[in-house]
Amino acid sequence: MSLRPLLAHLDASPQGATLARDGGRAFVSASLRPYLLAALVDGAPAYADRAAIIVAGDDRQARDLAADLRAWLAPRPVRFYPGRGVAYESHLAPPPHLVGLRVAALDALLDHREGAGEPPVVVVSAVALSEKVPDPGLRPHGLRLAVGDLVDLEELSADLVRAGYDRVEQVSDRGQFVVRGGIVDVYPATEERAVRVELFDIEVESLRWFSTFTQRSLGDAQAVEIAPAAELAPEHRELAEIAATDEDRPDIAELLPVDRFAAFLDLAGDAAVILAAEEEVEPALRDHWQDVCAAFHDVDAHHLYVAPAEISAALEARAAVRLSAIAGDQPLEFRAQAADTAARSLKEAEPELEKLVRGGYRTVVAWPRRGEGDRAAYNLARLKASWLGDGDDGHSTDGRVRFANASLRDGFVAGGLKLAVIPEHRLFRRRRAGRSEEGVRAGGGGVRKGALRSFADLRTQDIIVHEDHGIARFAGFDTRTVAAVTRDYLQLEFQGSDKVYMPVEQLAKISRYVGAGGSHPPLSKLGGKSWETMKARARRSAQEMAGELLNLYAERKRRAGTAFEPDGDWQRDFEERFPYTETADQLEAIELVKADMESSRPMDRLVCGDVGYGKTEVALRAAFKCAADGKQVLMLVPTTILAQQHFGTFAERLADWPFRVEHVSRFRSAAQQRAAIEAFGRGEVDVLVGTHRLLSRDVRAKDLGLIVVDEEQRFGVKQKELLRQLKLKVDVISMSATPIPRTLQMSLAGVRDISVIETPPEGRRPVKTYVGEYDEELVRQALEREKKRGGQAFFLHNRVETIDETAERLRGLLPGVRFEVAHGQLDEHELEARMLAFLRGEADVLVATSIIES
Repeated sequence: MSLRPLLAHLDASPQGATLARDGGRAFVSASLRPYLLAALVDGAPAYADRAAIIVAGDDRQARDLAADLRAWLAPRPVRFYPGRGVAYESHLAPPPHLVGLRVAALDALLDHREGAGEPPVVVVSAVALSEKVPDPGLRPHGLRLAVGDLVDLEELSADLVRAGYDRVEQVSDRGQFVVRGGIVDVYPATEERAVRVELFDIEVESLRWFSTFTQRSLGDAQAVEIAPAAELAPEHRELAEIAATDEDRPDIAELLPVDRFAAFLDLAGDAAVILAAEEEVEPALRDHWQDVCAAFHDVDAHHLYVAPAEISAALEARAAVRLSAIAGDQPLEFRAQAADTAARSLKEAEPELEKLVRGGYRTVVAWPRRGEGDRAAYNLARLKASWLGDGDDGHSTDGRVRFANASLRDGFVAGGLKLAVIPEHRLFRRRRAGRSEEGVRAGGGGVRKGALRSFADLRTQDIIVHEDHGIARFAGFDTRTVAAVTRDYLQLEFQGSDKVYMPVEQLAKISRYVGAGGSHPPLSKLGGKSWETMKARARRSAQEMAGELLNLYAERKRRAGTAFEPDGDWQRDFEERFPYTETADQLEAIELVKADMESSRPMDRLVCGDVGYGKTEVALRAAFKCAADGKQVLMLVPTTILAQQHFGTFAERLADWPFRVEHVSRFRSAAQQRAAIEAFGRGEVDVLVGTHRLLSRDVRAKDLGLIVVDEEQRFGVKQKELLRQLKLKVDVISMSATPIPRTLQMSLAGVRDISVIETPPEGRRPVKTYVGEYDEELVRQALEREKKRGGQAFFLHNRVETIDETAERLRGLLPGVRFEVAHGQLDEHELEARMLAFLRGEADVLVATSIIES
């Protein structure tokens, strides 16, 4: 299923064979660059059994290129070597996750020099090349823990501190650890998740990956490598930290053993070098050197940085291949088109694929999940599909399309190679903002809601509405002769024994009853004025609502909102990191929200779904899309706990992107709230989560693009009036499991857009509710069962005077269960501490008043 067999196609091209054999300068289309680089390092004689260093323009380009090369070269190791992130002259240590990536890349090169494993490929930016690297001998040692190892807690803590890890009260980011009894939580510098080490006396009993926010387990591990979170040993780090606080800060070159710092290329040994973007390297080196010399004297700069001239000379001597995306005087050219189709579905995409196959192209579609590819292969009408790797290396031209299990950012159609590689997200064009024909009929003019198109839509016992007589039950068809004319009639039953026989020609006068709830409404009584009175009252209500909404929605139509850009590479990378499988309803809601955001019309969409059905993920992806376009996001929630939960979720999911998330709630001091609001006003905060406080007049965004309202039904009239004013200008997503009737009516009538998530996630069980008299034995059994399951419970007791007594009684009933108490008369900081302790899993049951709702 790997894409690697396709790399051999480069040899079929005369220019590809020449570049692989002799090297040189070449123009390459941006979409083809990852494939060409992968083919060179995998098959060119000059790179056989050698590590390869690929130089990109900047860190972002290098990171994306490394991700693409992993897909093409799997299982060969591909590492990304980033810059330090902070300058040496700042006296600051680089962030642990960058240190981890740098250490992993260097170790891969050094291990290969010692003959270990397949030669690695390291992708590095020009700026990272210019920063000298401490000798690996100056680096603290990493750790390896495995189930069954014998561990001394004090020695383990000391080893982690020496490795650059910070001991904290709760792990939240890379490079941190915490010790609680016989449990050690560590967030390794090179991992995406934290690991929990559970000890039985001094033996490692289990290793489990877990979420740092929810504390939920994400899977077991047998062993874990804990890479250093620092590039220098403790004694050197301490000197730099002390100097950073000194008013007369000494030069950093005087504090560090600069004689043991070396250029990255010197440490790389005989690794082959390729320039991936020749046109970007020299300007990047020049700009960075100017920044360095602004802080250092030129002589001092040479201790910790490599001058551009030295790097250029080293690259000139070592880089046999130089690629550029700007066409010039290069002797070789590799051109390709971007792999985009206009298809909206597999049915529309199949002719496009068939055209490529018939044109002699070896056509490959890359699917991030094999299951999606299997479903597509089953639904193909004419083409046959086979998976690469299942006895198929992709070299045959038998009229088949090939599928591969890989995640690619971009694909290509290369005429010179007769090769087309199309990622799944490029195969289908995303749904746009225009409604489907069905949606227009349901929401616009033309056919009213519930209208019948034919007799086939009617079933016996259906409840219908006759526009002249009211609500009736359809009893069936009847053929009657009246005034010597035989025709078909619909038999409608009304209240009592009243019946109406309606000619089938008047079908347009009836419609199917559409109402809330599962019960049938009372049937109308023939004669009298009750039906006409009901119609008049409904007409007046509709006119009032229409008048109220007319100005708002006319103004929304008149004003142009922000038309966000289509999904970029960051968005796709963010979505691929979602650890669960989206449901079909969830995916549809996400696509509709994106289509609304890409339209110039301000969005006003209600996302309706039960608790736990994935509404927050819809909001997260919309917020990411907004922030990636440089706009700000305001998320309004009704309760403090909900604000804390959403803040944790957003902060955790957005941690690897340059977006700042803040929150405002009663759990934060007035100074902290004021600082967050002021930073939001200056544009320094990308996502601000909070309660009603966000509707205060002092909360002003610099460039607001999206408002997310969770549990809209919990806000009052005044808050909704302020929200209504904001809706004139920006996109709005409202989320609710139980929308108020007015909101639901507007959505069902087509005035507001609505997305309904009805499908539960895989493995979700239905919620069961039991009502009965208080029974301590039943309470004990329920709480014990939840404790054994590893879950938590709320015990609602809405009397502050006796809540502590109730908690003590429960403690006596369940000695092995941890209880915590929370109510509104506690000190604010004490209440915060208790609620957060419960969220962290430090208590099994929270005995609380209705404060948990707010």
